[in-house]
Amino acid sequence: MTEVHDARVALGARLRELRRRAELTGRELARRAGWHETKVSKLEFGRIRPSDADIRAYCELTGSRDQLDDLLATLHTIDTAYLEWRRVLGTGLARRQQKALRIETAATLIRDYQPQIVPGLLQTAEYAEAKLRRGIEFHRVPDDVEEAVSKRMERQHILYKRKHRFHFVVAEQSLYTTVGDDGVMRGQLDRLSTIIGMPRITFGIVPRTAEAIVVSTNFALFDNRLAIVEGTAAELTITQPREVAVYGRAFDILAKQSVTGDAARALIRAALDRR
Repeated sequence: MTEVHDARVALGARLRELRRRAELTGRELARRAGWHETKVSKLEFGRIRPSDADIRAYCELTGSRDQLDDLLATLHTIDTAYLEWRRVLGTGLARRQQKALRIETAATLIRDYQPQIVPGLLQTAEYAEAKLRRGIEFHRVPDDVEEAVSKRMERQHILYKRKHRFHFVVAEQSLYTTVGDDGVMRGQLDRLSTIIGMPRITFGIVPRTAEAIVVSTNFALFDNRLAIVEGTAAELTITQPREVAVYGRAFDILAKQSVTGDAARALIRAALDRR
């Protein structure tokens, strides 16, 4: 993803600066490190991922040992920012639900945008089971759906804790995307109706005729310190303040386009009538 690539480019620029300060050419550094001469250029322009050993070699050969810990920490932060689902879900889905619980508990304001489905914190058990079961099938991971559903329901206890506030925005399509069957969808739409008006929760729906000012995949914001984006193949965790602010601005625009209260209930009723 773009954010990960940009972070690798920035790390490469730091390595290039170390080399230049040591007055070493790329060819000479490669020779001393025992690398092919093109490797230095690839590392410094973010075209390949450096290993821990590569970072150590740069620090050793440029006399920059004092930079080693910081550079390694930066590298490992990049590695954890982009996590393929096959790694995240390798032991099943329940572990990922437990991670979500920890992140949500630490936040005081959670903002969640979903263009296609209902946010996890608002899902019924039946809806969650149907959605998680499809995830298990698609990613070909161990089947722990019962434990995963239990953890997702446990996460929802946070909705009733006073120190937390929530703002959910969904596209109207989320009311129509079938998860499970008509019975599951009727139960889920009824659940959304009861959410409206709950203390500390704002629930908005972006009508399907709204202008496409922001076109985005799903994302969740935790205070102003963290954004999580769930892609098809991987999960992206964003902590760079400038990038988190971009998602915050996108959420604000979508929230302004959304309808709440009775207008949102009317859209939910229309979706229920279709079932």
